[in-house]
Amino acid sequence: MAFVDEAKFFVKAGDGGNGCVSFRREKYVAKGGPNGGDGGKGGDVIITASRKLHSLIDFRFRSHFKAEAGKNGQGKDMHGRKGEDCLISVPVGSVIKDAETEDLLADLMRDGDTYVAAAGGAGGLGNSRFASGTNRTPRIATNGVAGEERWLRIELKLLADIGLVGLPNAGKSTLLSKLSSANPKIAAYPFTTLVPQLGVLHFKHCKPAIIADIPGLVEGAHEGVGLGHTFLRHVERTSILLHVIDLADDNFKKNFYTIERELQEYKEELIERQRFLVLNKADLLDAATCKRREQWFRGKGGRPVLVSCLTGQGVEDLKRMLEEYLGDDDIWTGQSTPPDTET
Repeated sequence: MAFVDEAKFFVKAGDGGNGCVSFRREKYVAKGGPNGGDGGKGGDVIITASRKLHSLIDFRFRSHFKAEAGKNGQGKDMHGRKGEDCLISVPVGSVIKDAETEDLLADLMRDGDTYVAAAGGAGGLGNSRFASGTNRTPRIATNGVAGEERWLRIELKLLADIGLVGLPNAGKSTLLSKLSSANPKIAAYPFTTLVPQLGVLHFKHCKPAIIADIPGLVEGAHEGVGLGHTFLRHVERTSILLHVIDLADDNFKKNFYTIERELQEYKEELIERQRFLVLNKADLLDAATCKRREQWFRGKGGRPVLVSCLTGQGVEDLKRMLEEYLGDDDIWTGQSTPPDTET
């Protein structure tokens, strides 16, 4: 199934039903008076976050959502029925914005969070509402109010504890397969990962952590180059970033600064996020070269870890370091209470 993480859609709440003008007509009831009922309220358009969904694929096939209008009032003081609400289910982590102004309207970060995207119109008043001592036979009623309508934009920001970032072919997909039971596509050419992949990392003494593999970033990703700009939003909520680096590449210094710069240009706070520098493909270098290159990464804003995703070297050490960090009760994980983050 395709992964869709943004969409534009139209919502229209139900119009309120009209009030009724009516008078009692029963036999043997003289001057029965007005008995016109009120119109029913229009249905709302309600967006609800559900952990059962992981993509916005449904919006590819439907972009208009309309609630039912309220029913008109009737005689004998019968009020119109309220219109049925239109319910829209979206994945947890969905952000709702106004399509025209880009104003943030809702951030649905927990299962069951709801947002009324369009409120139904109020029902009109029947003529019985206007009866008074000076006007015992009112022949007026009001129409229902039109329901709200507007275009909205929805963006999905995956809720994950750990985000994998790095240049294409750095070994992120292989690392994901080693840390979790995920089975991402792995091949010896760039951009094998075209959409974010999720996995679950299980620990011995800590609750599980969700890992998100973000498609390979390239220079200029924050400006829309490559795939990075499309998916960088998915690292915003992570508490840990694993920057995967091909240590066997002679341009490892340049490659490191490229990703660090893209993260900083996209959102300044990402560069201050807890990071582990996963120095991959250590099996392709001799011990002395590995140690020398690892020393260069010390003091570069992250904890360097030598690994080989191919042979499994260092993977258990990385797991242990992640467990120690996530095991701290003061550290947020996607399995519990998320941090306050700007969207």
